[in-house]
Amino acid sequence: MTFHIAAYNDEMHDQLVGIWHRSVRATHHFLTEEDIAFFYSMVSGGALAGVEIWTAADQEGKPLGFIGLDGPKVEMLFVDPLSHGQGVGKALLAYAVELKGSELEVDVNEQNEGAHAFYLKFGFEQVGRSPLDGSGKPYPLLHLKLRSR
Repeated sequence: MTFHIAAYNDEMHDQLVGIWHRSVRATHHFLTEEDIAFFYSMVSGGALAGVEIWTAADQEGKPLGFIGLDGPKVEMLFVDPLSHGQGVGKALLAYAVELKGSELEVDVNEQNEGAHAFYLKFGFEQVGRSPLDGSGKPYPLLHLKLRSR
């Protein structure tokens, strides 16, 4: 499957928030309903504007996933669950490497074993761990860095 990768525009906002929400529901089983509501308000309320967003879309232009970058740091990577396993996340990460070089870093929730395995398969390695997430919630983060290629 081929994907078109394009920069974020405001017209995509609601579609990307929907992808975020469906993806979190499918992969972040450790979050409570209150946590999901908390993070949803952040994402829908402007978190996308705070980072460099790139989207992967199908041939009809429908967004399938997106990546948010802050310099070489992957702040978010979400793929619609209907597109999991089709190379969308890999294509977005490969594009990030093209843009930022091979010094990419990412934090992943320790409880999100699927995402952790995905990043390790791509070539990231764990370089640290924090007991709390960036919001101070008790969801440990694994700090990963892309291995030199």
